[in-house]
Amino acid sequence: MGNSALKAHLETAQKTGVFQLTGKGLTEFPEDLQKLTSNLRTIDLSNNKIELLPPLIGKFSFLKSLALNNNKLTALPEELCKLKKLETLHLNGNHLRQLPAAFGQLSALKTLSLSGNQLRTVPTQLSGLRHLDVVDLSKNQIQNVPDTVGELQAIELNLNQNQISQISVQISQCPRLKVLRLEENCLELSMLPQSILSDSQISLLAVEGNLFEIKKLRELEGYDKYMERFTATKKKFA
Repeated sequence: MGNSALKAHLETAQKTGVFQLTGKGLTEFPEDLQKLTSNLRTIDLSNNKIELLPPLIGKFSFLKSLALNNNKLTALPEELCKLKKLETLHLNGNHLRQLPAAFGQLSALKTLSLSGNQLRTVPTQLSGLRHLDVVDLSKNQIQNVPDTVGELQAIELNLNQNQISQISVQISQCPRLKVLRLEENCLELSMLPQSILSDSQISLLAVEGNLFEIKKLRELEGYDKYMERFTATKKKFA
């Protein structure tokens, strides 16, 4: 990627507020972007080979969307958490094991995608995010879902293709959770809290590919109540 090409991208970004440079084999975050800290609303650097996100990311105070899918990130800088306007964060297909301690300060965040990383648990920091709608934690190494999940404000939580064998009963307390995806995990039927069925807001529970037959789920107490919510929601979207 030559400097002239980068310069052209920067000029476009200055006008549009969008900087998109994907699949160019970049090994680092383009430092020249810091000239546009007040212009940029969207940065997409997906499908590159970036290993580090520099602290200067915290200076993009108007950034609404950041995508770094399919890079080589192993950690995120604390400075990322200064992005008070960030609504969408896509970090699928990296090597992340955890989130920065201050991640809960991303107060505008609505969509978070962390599919295909190396997370071992549902990050507790997510519970502080009040506007979160969709959280994708599929294809990680999560083994259990902790009590803090009860404070999660998300509408949809995707935990497909992990190694989950335990789920806190607190998940039934999630005030807005409508869609819970748990396909292809290591759940025994006895480890699925019945309150998800009988006493939660969840109207779509996807549990195919675990250690029990789906028809056994239908025999559980509370399944009728779940079906009422499921049917009511289906009608609404029909």
